[in-house]
Amino acid sequence: MLLTKIFPFLGWFKGYNAKSLQIDLLAGLTVALVLIPQSMAYAQLAGLPAYYGLYAAFLPPMVASLFGSSRQLATGPVAVVSLMSAASLEPLATAGSPEFIAYSVVLALVVGIFQFSLGVLRLGLVVNFLSHPVVNGFTNAAAIIIASSQFSKFFGVYVDKAPHHYETMIRVAQAAFDYTHFPTLAFGVAAVVIMVFLKKINPRIPNVLVAVVITTLISYFIGFNKDAHVAVDTIQVAGLEQTIEDFNHAVAEIKQLGDERASIGKEIDALTKEAEGHGPFLDIIALQNQVTILTAKISQAKQHGHELRTQLRALKFEAVSNGDQYTFYPKDDLPAGIATDGATWRIKVSNSPLKAEDLLLMGGGAIVGKIPEGLPTLTVPQLNVNSFLKLLPTAIIISLLGFMEAIAIAKAMAAKTGQKLDPNQELIGQGLANILGSVGSSYAVSGSFSRSAVNLQAGAVSGVSSVVTSIMVIITLLFLTPLLYHLPQAVLAAVIMMAVIGLVNTKGFVHAWHAQKHDGIISIITFIVTLAYAPHLDKGIMVGVALSMAVFLYRSMRPVVAKLSMYKDASLQSSEHYRLRGCRHIAVVRFDGALFFANASYLDEQIIKFRTEMPDLRYILLDASGINDIDASGEEELALIVDRMHAAGLGFAVCNAKGPILAVLDRTHLFDKIGDKNFYPTTQDAVKDIMTKVHDNTDLPSEGCKNCPLTQYIPN
Repeated sequence: MLLTKIFPFLGWFKGYNAKSLQIDLLAGLTVALVLIPQSMAYAQLAGLPAYYGLYAAFLPPMVASLFGSSRQLATGPVAVVSLMSAASLEPLATAGSPEFIAYSVVLALVVGIFQFSLGVLRLGLVVNFLSHPVVNGFTNAAAIIIASSQFSKFFGVYVDKAPHHYETMIRVAQAAFDYTHFPTLAFGVAAVVIMVFLKKINPRIPNVLVAVVITTLISYFIGFNKDAHVAVDTIQVAGLEQTIEDFNHAVAEIKQLGDERASIGKEIDALTKEAEGHGPFLDIIALQNQVTILTAKISQAKQHGHELRTQLRALKFEAVSNGDQYTFYPKDDLPAGIATDGATWRIKVSNSPLKAEDLLLMGGGAIVGKIPEGLPTLTVPQLNVNSFLKLLPTAIIISLLGFMEAIAIAKAMAAKTGQKLDPNQELIGQGLANILGSVGSSYAVSGSFSRSAVNLQAGAVSGVSSVVTSIMVIITLLFLTPLLYHLPQAVLAAVIMMAVIGLVNTKGFVHAWHAQKHDGIISIITFIVTLAYAPHLDKGIMVGVALSMAVFLYRSMRPVVAKLSMYKDASLQSSEHYRLRGCRHIAVVRFDGALFFANASYLDEQIIKFRTEMPDLRYILLDASGINDIDASGEEELALIVDRMHAAGLGFAVCNAKGPILAVLDRTHLFDKIGDKNFYPTTQDAVKDIMTKVHDNTDLPSEGCKNCPLTQYIPN
């Protein structure tokens, strides 16, 4: 038993046979056919080269299945986690750069450590801090952000990312109006049509793979990609060389200022560590001021670089062939009588300096290009305390979001298969998948809804199917990467857009609103904030969680305190809700919630209110059926209420109190103060006895209370 707890995969083989293996082999192959193109698309969503998606699909699926509790959960790159990873690392490094790749791998390690720690410590319940309305609002916004982030690849345009996602989309729209590469758009639309058509015919058909194969073959045979490396003097545009020189100077300045800022940052860290509360604070402040000045200079240099990059990207040329060489002229400004190749050429401009003697001009569409053959080098990512603390806040959000998605999928499948699911073991599996995945150059991964559904539909019996999936990815990395060279980038964009359509769930807003209006409002606010602050997606999550906690605290501080009266079924119900008449002399009060320090005074306020509203009040009966817990503050407040009631000559009784509550009252001697005769097991017993006390032991005319609402339906 202990062995299967440590190595859950040992439980797979109980009753396992050749038929089961055959089913798992087919399921694993089917999932791999979906995973391979999807993983490459998601890697680009994460700001990484496409082949890093294959690295993320290499170890994680196998490790997660071996050490998780779900036998059908398919782990690997997923859209939301990919977007979160890219968004969180953009302030630290340029997407696609070696530094960015290194941070992505280290982030996967930190995510894995956090998830593994939660699993080992049996703290899987922390995921409950992400309420369903918050997750619904976030995922709907994320789906829109993910889909729209692919528009630039879909239309074949290039723009710089703006501080906010909606600003980037405005730039994409402007670039698309200026120039759309229609062959690229055609490939994207064709891929969508193929996937939708095949999905309608038969969901079991690997529509993603079919779309990838067809479009890659077409791309190869028509020469979709057309790149040329030329010298600047072959381009007949006045002032181009000076513009390139200015651009390179801006890029160099950004790097120089960034290196200087990083160096000062390290100096500040060293001084802070050396100081330990007693050091040279003035020196640290002076250095921090330098960092602020450098940051302002970097922003200015980046803006200048952005303007030059936009200017270079806006240039469009037509090419004239001179044998083996080309001469490029501004589009629509050709010398008379010269024939061109018919293509529109543009300069490929990124964040790196341009070589005037070796400019890359694009006359076709973008493709995946060369993918390194072979498996990634297995190395443990370098993780220090500073990097860990810097990445931990993001890692926590990614960990909780990723695990929430994974466990929701696993629970849905377990409900169909009857399999026992252990959330903490699943956390261990997901954590190890990210930890060991980072050793194989993987970025952060999680359970995938679409691929898990494929795995379940294929009839997967055990995690052997995920092991087969990993083996298929290994075979692809070793032997099949050249086949992906001509895969159009627009097709990968289409794959992502089709995948995230399933994340859109507008019914979730309506459902949350119908359940509780405040949940609907929280869901909508989370959605709006996530969209508004994208790509800083953590803002939406934080606002949503903060609102959920605020509502929870407010409701805990002001629980329902209902005044009860007798209903026609002889049960005590809320007189306000059912519009029931109450007794003038007895107030039956029900407190719904734990009686603790945050809401104890609220009970006192409500009782004072009832006393004010009922001048003929003689007795208060506290229905304690809704009180599940009581702390010292709650007990103290209850004792004060009892003292005030007795001082005013009014009676006080308790009914339906639970054992733990009675135990607290007994230990604090409040039970004795109230009196054992004033504790009743049921409401009806309490009402009968109190009615007798009120009428027999006071000067109230008993005949005037014969039609008391509290006695109407009580059997004699």
